[in-house]
Amino acid sequence: MDVDAGLDAGTERRLPKIGQPPENRREFFVKLLWIGMWLIFMSDPVSDLLDHRHGPAGTALGWTGLILFTLAYVTLVFRHTNWPVIGAIVPVALTALTAGAVTLSLTLGGPWLVLFVYVAVACGAVLPIRVSRIAILVTTGLMVAIAAYLDEGPELGLVVPALLGGFSMTGVRQLVRTTRELRRARAQVAQLAANEERLRLARDLHDLLGHSLSLITLKSELAGRMLPDHPDKAADQVADIEKVSRQALVDVREAVTGYRRPRLAAELASAQAALSAAGIAAEVPSTGPDLPGSQEAALAWTLREAVTNVVRHSGARRCLVHLVRRETLAGPVVELTVEDDGAGPSGAPPGNGLTGLAERVAAVGGTLDTGPAAGRGFLLVARVPAASVGSAA
Repeated sequence: MDVDAGLDAGTERRLPKIGQPPENRREFFVKLLWIGMWLIFMSDPVSDLLDHRHGPAGTALGWTGLILFTLAYVTLVFRHTNWPVIGAIVPVALTALTAGAVTLSLTLGGPWLVLFVYVAVACGAVLPIRVSRIAILVTTGLMVAIAAYLDEGPELGLVVPALLGGFSMTGVRQLVRTTRELRRARAQVAQLAANEERLRLARDLHDLLGHSLSLITLKSELAGRMLPDHPDKAADQVADIEKVSRQALVDVREAVTGYRRPRLAAELASAQAALSAAGIAAEVPSTGPDLPGSQEAALAWTLREAVTNVVRHSGARRCLVHLVRRETLAGPVVELTVEDDGAGPSGAPPGNGLTGLAERVAAVGGTLDTGPAAGRGFLLVARVPAASVGSAA
């Protein structure tokens, strides 16, 4: 099996979602740590202050300015990357950051030019894409001009971090925008698929029952008219009505059997709704790879049972569902993963639900693995071959 790819995917799934507000306290602190870790480049101003080269007044000014600058930067970038800031707050905050960088650099010297790198990153994070590119170049040019004024040649090495940090942030924002558009498109596709399924149901029921019911009605009326004078002919009509009704019943049963077979798209939508209704943060794809009917039904039953267990028994706050196609030595497989952060396995033997799922998956040539998730929770992985290898039991 593709173990490395599975581990990488599992690690990625445990990271907070980019471009979305934190859903719990853990994600809040992880995102804050992700932004705050870049403050390590403040080591130059901190070292400059610890050397006590500026006297008591200069040192006090430096610490005050550095703390205010850091708080303004972290607040602006963290707030905007999770809940976009609108109105005049953005230009006012960027102006204050730029003024602070200029004042501290001119007052305390070259080590403070690194503040312009953070100004460039903030411009890339909060300004519109086209405006941010110009603002990053202007910020970098202002840094170069102040470095030349201070005769700080070695500090010009900050040009690359300023440009790279600013333009990298604009790239991340474009990626976030593309991700959001993709999520909306998937939701629309799922809605269109549901509408198409309803239309197909209505069309099939009309085709199946419309002709049969019309024929039954006509023959019933004919038998009623024949009954007083021609009872034998009326009996023949009643026999025909019986045949038509029996055939209609067979057709309806066949149609209902096809509709009762669970479909992945419907089960994915139901899983999202069930988890959300239970107050569990859910990450569920809207569609999956194409599969033959028996394999699709096996995965759909597995997903339904797994989500039911998460809602009823896990006590989880978050559930991740992934559906991917993988190439293995045994051939292509489709892998369904359901992972939660709940109580995890109880240690008791598997119940009837999981045992039945294992048998159902095995009937189509697949495998079902269950056990503790990485760290905490329960992990279920079902794999079925992508090619048809038989029918479900």
